[in-house]
Amino acid sequence: MEYPNYNPQSDNRPLSDDELSDLDDLLAELPSDGAMNIEALDGYLAGLLLSPQALAELPGADWLPLVWGGDGEDGGNAPFASGKQKKKVMMLALRHLQSIAWQWQHKPELWEPIFSVAEVDDDEELTDAEDWALGFMSAVDLAQEAWAPLFAQHAALLTPMRVLGSDESELSEAERAQLADPHQRDELSRAIMDAALQLYAQRSTK
Repeated sequence: MEYPNYNPQSDNRPLSDDELSDLDDLLAELPSDGAMNIEALDGYLAGLLLSPQALAELPGADWLPLVWGGDGEDGGNAPFASGKQKKKVMMLALRHLQSIAWQWQHKPELWEPIFSVAEVDDDEELTDAEDWALGFMSAVDLAQEAWAPLFAQHAALLTPMRVLGSDESELSEAERAQLADPHQRDELSRAIMDAALQLYAQRSTK
């Protein structure tokens, strides 16, 4: 199957709650250990849009298969049950990507990243963006050399994504302690939204 490339002018209607749920279910049901959930996908797409490597210049075949954990070795529809199912996931993912890009450009106040929310004692809700950050760092891994200057220049902005989305063996003792504390995890998670929008604003003014 030929993979479509990112086209900023394509359909940018935000996915409805039902469509987001449908996409999450389709990915969860795939027989692939590497398939992303909707939170990781949301972070992955945000990372692709913020990457110094222009997404419009990156072939769809280079980044789309990572959404479902890669294609089968036989070049068929695996891990999907059919070509129709594979195309549906691609089209929903592309539309979600394009809606994020449109919101960042025209209505950044409308953008809300997709994070997990957990209830703790006293009905307190804490945010956990680990899956989102894992997806974001997967996008970084596609262009590590291009991202390196940004991590040096904007270390503070990218710290929440890096700490939440990296293997703990790569983190400092203090950073591992942050992850072990649900309230500090919540603080890191909540910082991601403003950080991503600031990174986008700085990129768009260049």
